[in-house]
Amino acid sequence: MDYQALAQLLFPDVTDTPEMLEEKYPVRNLPEGAVVTRMAPSPTGFVHLGNLVQGLTAERMAHQSGGVLFLRVEDTDAKREVPGAVEVLIDTLKHYGIQFDEGATHDGDNGIYGPYRQRQRANLYHVYAKKLVEQGMAYPCFCTEQELAAMREKQEANKETTGYYGKYAMWRDRSLEEIQAQLDAGAPWVLRFRSEGSISNQFKFDDLVKGKLTITENDVDHVLLKSDGIPTYHFAHAVDDHLMRTTHVVRGDEWLATLPFHIQLFRALDFKLPKYVHIGPLMKMDGTSKRKLSKRKDPELALTFYKAEGFPVKAVYEYIMTILNSNFEDWRRAEPDKEATEFKFSPKKLNPAGSLFDYAKLTDVSKNVISKMDAETVYALLLEWALEFDPDFAAKLAADKDFAVAILAIGRGGKKPRKDLATWKEAKPYMGFFYDDYLEAPVFDEKFDKATVKTVLEKFVASYDPTDDSAAWFEKVKEITTAIGFTTDMKAYKADPAAFPGTVADVSTFIRQAVTGKTNSPDLYTVMQILGKERSLERIAKVIATL
Repeated sequence: MDYQALAQLLFPDVTDTPEMLEEKYPVRNLPEGAVVTRMAPSPTGFVHLGNLVQGLTAERMAHQSGGVLFLRVEDTDAKREVPGAVEVLIDTLKHYGIQFDEGATHDGDNGIYGPYRQRQRANLYHVYAKKLVEQGMAYPCFCTEQELAAMREKQEANKETTGYYGKYAMWRDRSLEEIQAQLDAGAPWVLRFRSEGSISNQFKFDDLVKGKLTITENDVDHVLLKSDGIPTYHFAHAVDDHLMRTTHVVRGDEWLATLPFHIQLFRALDFKLPKYVHIGPLMKMDGTSKRKLSKRKDPELALTFYKAEGFPVKAVYEYIMTILNSNFEDWRRAEPDKEATEFKFSPKKLNPAGSLFDYAKLTDVSKNVISKMDAETVYALLLEWALEFDPDFAAKLAADKDFAVAILAIGRGGKKPRKDLATWKEAKPYMGFFYDDYLEAPVFDEKFDKATVKTVLEKFVASYDPTDDSAAWFEKVKEITTAIGFTTDMKAYKADPAAFPGTVADVSTFIRQAVTGKTNSPDLYTVMQILGKERSLERIAKVIATL
């Protein structure tokens, strides 16, 4: 076979050479040890937690080494592409703190190693496809869908491995004349890789997460270019990662099955193989067993879920770091005030089997993160969330910023700040009673008669003075307690509950319910200070009128 003639026959318009592309996309000028890596999603419109796990792994490896993180859009499968998906992906990842140094943007590209969308790089792939044909490492295949289906049926009937290999690779050794005849007839063709591998051979391979792997060689003549000239993922990623000078490939471990072919392809193209970081799937407990998070069953797989629930970006980031590196929590305890980006991340500490997602743990992390924010920050983030997900609540927050900030400042700061909120969605149930539209009518415990509750509230109104400090305020509550025959001695009450009709805690609860509609709320003294005397007493008067 005259491979030069075949290459010219298949790619008559390709005039660039690999050497020319090497000049056009030079080796990056970066410090030694700098990681160049990428996120390379398909634009299918669904951005999930796995994207974020991979994205954060790649981002940390790149940026803490003084390297580069770029976004490449792998849009070779036009059938699966969703309009606007690239923009959604960029915006979602940016929302979670993943900033790309270069790559695809809303309105084009940023960087000299582009284009960063694979469908715009067809001419580059054809240069290397032509090279492989010239070297006898690739050939055209004119098999029809029907022929491939029949081949597969025969293999299954014979209980053989399915695929295009060995004696089934029917176009592997055809003559130039046979190929010319098919081209003259206008028959569609794909370009296949000529594999020299054997499944009887194995070799060792080091993965940065999985460790030492024993790999079986690939013997399948996989497709490199589809009939429309667009490359498969396998071929495109090899060319792109080489020309974009990628040093590390971060991806899900579902790609391990194709790793033998990818290694083979890099060697055939004479490219330096990048280091691979194969991440295990995100798991969750289902009863007593673990299973992979599912797009169909688990709403928490979609990143839109966390935004809608109102988890702060910082909380999601911190939580992901806890499941990526087991030593992050120890570091966080030792360095409570440092930014998470100061933690020394290592891909070698990823769990090879995949990480266990725990919603309760995420909630705990989020409570801690929010508790450390100042009231102004909480207000800004809460308002941003409410504008999108609860406009009515947003309008109330925006109408009087100082009022809202004062509410959010309750119990904030100090060594033991309150941990009332895990998400912004919880803010309205927590603080809504401050706004009259959200105030609920109290339901008093039936074991206390209405006359007693009424007496307590009337005495409280009569004695209330907003200039009292909290100690004087509570002293008056205790005086009311004693006046109605309840006890202020909680130890005595616990020792013999039947000896007293009620306690100071019950009296406080009556007042709390009248002011807030709730049995639980932040510190009542502070609540009344924020509401002001007029609104507080007006609320109590309305409740008295119903008793």
